[in-house]
Amino acid sequence: MSPLVSIIINCFNQGCYLERSVNSVLSQSFSDIECLIVDDGSTDNTRHIAEQLMNLDERVKYYYKENGGLPSSRNFGIQKAQGEWIQCLDADDWIHEDKIRFQLSYLEQVNINDDIVFYCDYERVFIDANQNIVNTQENIIGSLTKDELIQRLLIPDFLADSPHPALQQAMLMKKSILSKTKFPEHLKALGDRYFAVAILMADANFIYTPMIGAYYTKHQSNRTNNWNYMKDYYIKFYEYIYIKYKDLGNQCQSSIIFLLEEIIRDKDTANFKRLVSIVQFPLYLFGNKLKVNSKSILKLTYSIRLITPSFLIYEKYRGPRSKRLFAFFNQILNLGKPTNS
Repeated sequence: MSPLVSIIINCFNQGCYLERSVNSVLSQSFSDIECLIVDDGSTDNTRHIAEQLMNLDERVKYYYKENGGLPSSRNFGIQKAQGEWIQCLDADDWIHEDKIRFQLSYLEQVNINDDIVFYCDYERVFIDANQNIVNTQENIIGSLTKDELIQRLLIPDFLADSPHPALQQAMLMKKSILSKTKFPEHLKALGDRYFAVAILMADANFIYTPMIGAYYTKHQSNRTNNWNYMKDYYIKFYEYIYIKYKDLGNQCQSSIIFLLEEIIRDKDTANFKRLVSIVQFPLYLFGNKLKVNSKSILKLTYSIRLITPSFLIYEKYRGPRSKRLFAFFNQILNLGKPTNS
């Protein structure tokens, strides 16, 4: 008999974390599971650790593939999965021992024929170089509508005042969803975010299950720490949203303008050209001081920026001497202004 739930653990050079992640799967209070380790071309001891874990429990299976990135690993694991339900998990994260049981208990409240996604709250776990937990942060999602979920997913986490609502670690999905929508292999970062938007747009039924069910780690080796790497993928994310779901473009604009402001500041011509094609007008730049009504005016603004010294526009680039100069001219400009009596 096939297991009811397939838990896919993707691993790329994270052998040092793998045992903890797998043990959180094997200790589930719901036992009708299989644990699939997908090794995405690791060069560390991942295979050795996986073989030891397979010897301890027959529910553990190991697959090796050439490196292709996180979405590719997820899709590979789904192809191998025998379960009716899918849980994805990164090798450096883990899940609560009652997560699967608790989420499946909500089946009594829904139509089993729907494309169902159960999602829950999670804890952010900060780990130092020695794998010691130095801080934790609860992230409570709450029950959100389809529109609320999409709106939040279109905002980068660093611009939002609420947690990411659709972490794969915190979700449990009907496998039928994955027969219609795959993880986007062109997005090695933010692929989970795009996938969540895609299945929501395809009318997957998201059901909130109130528990802290997943533990999502933050450590020095996270690629998300590299802003240049992430910036490129945020632009790719919005480019693909614009191509596939143009009606969502308006909800992306505040985030696109944030990226545009940074790219103009840094004179990043290649990324400027990318964003010009997806930004909507009118828009406001430089702290809402400049209204831009068209693509041609935006390009002219950027051309002027290229020949303008940074300290004239941005305070962060001003040294002590230029700050004194600006203060002097500001004092002169204010001399002729009437004072309140």
